[in-house]
Amino acid sequence: MADKYWFPAKTYGWGWGIPVTWQGWLVSVAFFVLLFGGIPVIEPDKHGLAYFAYTTVLCIVLVCICWAKGEPPRWRWGNK
Repeated sequence: MADKYWFPAKTYGWGWGIPVTWQGWLVSVAFFVLLFGGIPVIEPDKHGLAYFAYTTVLCIVLVCICWAKGEPPRWRWGNK
C-alpha cells in the first residue's frame, strides 16, 4: 500500500482539505504559528513588504508540502 496522504483532496473544487494524519496537523499548526508568530517580529505596520514576502514564502512552502504529501489535486464535483 502506498504512503497514506497527509492531506486529502477536497470533495468540491480544487485543492486539499483538512489534514488526516498527525504529520499533516503538525505542518498546519507550524504554518499558523509561523504566520502569526511573525507579526511581532516583522511588525507588518512598519515593514509591510517584508511581511508580505514572509507570508508568501510560508504559503509556497505549505503548497509544496501539500503537493508532495497530499492526494493529487484536480477539480472535483463531489460524488459525481
